[in-house]
Amino acid sequence: MKQVQVQLFGVFSELEPGREIIVAVAGGQVADLRRALRELLVQRWPQFGTGLLDRSAFADEQRVLRDHEALPQSGQIAILPPVSGG
Repeated sequence: MKQVQVQLFGVFSELEPGREIIVAVAGGQVADLRRALRELLVQRWPQFGTGLLDRSAFADEQRVLRDHEALPQSGQIAILPPVSGG
């Protein structure tokens, strides 16, 4: 399992005071992280729900990553919930 440091933004930042969590991920793609994060949300923050996770993006320090792409070698990634406005 790979340990991934997830920086929390938007409503996700309300989950942890430090605005980051460590997630154990089996696999090396963003989709694997999304799956592991869903399981963690259900266990640690069941009131949060997982619907927003499906619509959120993940990004490394340079760009937004798609589910089929590899997790960053640095082990650091940000979760970005959708926003609205102009």
